[in-house]
Amino acid sequence: GLLYQEYRDKSTREEIETRRLQDSQTDPEETSPSEETPSEAEPTSTTENKAPPQINLLRNSNSRFNLWQDLPEVQSSGVLSILQPDEIKLQEAMFELVTSEASYYKSLNLLVSHFMENERLKKILHQSEAHILFSNVLDVMAVSERFLLDLEQRVEENIVISDVCDIVYQHTVNHFSVYITYVSNQTYQERAYKQLLQDKPAFREVISQLELDPKCKGLSFSSFLILPFQRITRLKLLVQNILKKVEEKSDRESTALDAHKELETVVKACNEGVRKMSRTEQMISIQKKLEFKIKSVPIISHSRWLLKQGELQQMNGPKTSRTLRTKKLFREIYLFLFNDLLVICRQIPGDKYQVFDSAPRGLLRVEELEDQGQSLANVFILRLLENADDREASYMLKASSQSEMKRWMISLAPNRRTKFVSFTSRLVDCPQIQCVHPYVAQQPDELSLELADVLNILDKTDDGWIFGERLHDQERGWFPSSMGEEILNPKIRAQNLKECFRVHKSDDSQRRKLGSRNRQ
Repeated sequence: GLLYQEYRDKSTREEIETRRLQDSQTDPEETSPSEETPSEAEPTSTTENKAPPQINLLRNSNSRFNLWQDLPEVQSSGVLSILQPDEIKLQEAMFELVTSEASYYKSLNLLVSHFMENERLKKILHQSEAHILFSNVLDVMAVSERFLLDLEQRVEENIVISDVCDIVYQHTVNHFSVYITYVSNQTYQERAYKQLLQDKPAFREVISQLELDPKCKGLSFSSFLILPFQRITRLKLLVQNILKKVEEKSDRESTALDAHKELETVVKACNEGVRKMSRTEQMISIQKKLEFKIKSVPIISHSRWLLKQGELQQMNGPKTSRTLRTKKLFREIYLFLFNDLLVICRQIPGDKYQVFDSAPRGLLRVEELEDQGQSLANVFILRLLENADDREASYMLKASSQSEMKRWMISLAPNRRTKFVSFTSRLVDCPQIQCVHPYVAQQPDELSLELADVLNILDKTDDGWIFGERLHDQERGWFPSSMGEEILNPKIRAQNLKECFRVHKSDDSQRRKLGSRNRQ
């Protein structure tokens, strides 16, 4: 009976608590690395008597089945006393994918029936405003309904679910492109919603009244609008959870890998769709602010985006003056770092920047200065192997803090070795952290976090920042250390890595083939 927002929050909170419990256990008998936690509760009692399950999740929106083993038909069938514990966990993982889709469909239905089709709202909104606000949500809901019907039919075929990932694969390939359309509209949608709240008091009033309806359970209108993006991302994680539980080298592993690969493609396309518009606008804005003292470099490009920008202090004078403690030792410069280019500027009046040097990002090297005294704390050397004048150039730069220095160094030279090594190096152990507070990235080099995300810690600073790599999608970025809890149990860390290798082994194989071709 939960709306998807409640279901998702409940599931991730339980995942966090279970991982905390595992992490606190040090006895190998208590915490087996092969144990994977279902996101709901543990098994209950069994009785005997077989009967086909009648789930009807789509038609019965008040269904309160949380676990496969809680179904009366399953409990009365006797299968719980026959199946191995690992198979029961797999059944739960597959059933969670089905029940969460039912919850998601219920929330989508509420978005359409309660908000989109509200007569008062229709009169307030112009047709074009309604289109931007709700996009192709009807298509998304139709796809969810068809997907849920197929999943429900599979569950009703047999008490023991044979597979669901083959259905996920077929629907992802044939129907889930509607998610890319919806999510790509997100930037326009957010902007239109803010503008409507600001410009139309009547709209603001109606939305507030609709949100107060008990049907919404205290959830905001915006939490319904973002549902499709949350769902497609979560669906990938649910397939990963199934993949971790299926037998290795089995047909079910093969279908899970195929489904995961297709979902990964859709999720990446969604992410790119969201970024595309904001990146284009940002590049146009930066281009207008730059004045070139050197030969002009075209900034706007479809394949270019901003990674980091900000002010640093450049040391003046020859290297022999490093120890001088004068106010003029450093002067301000401003850096724009793109994915393929660095532009070095000085700020000039009128919110403009005068460019005096540049270099391809691939020709940048950084080196940290250590034990140089307080005046040279957080100082690093930036080398341009080939600058705007086709010469090598060096800059001694000072950051405002240790975290800012490390963030610049990692952004400028991404292949530089960090304090800890990524899991992709097949390291036996690596520091890990799980997210216990969601975080929204504030800068391009930061990483947004969802509850229960598990990350490898690649680097950390004394002033409270972590550079991490998320295990489920290998995305990297900085985030405050207060957002997570470090995983201290080496067995749990090892199990997390093992599961990650398994989920991404098809990707690893593809990368090895590509690397081999490139070397040839």
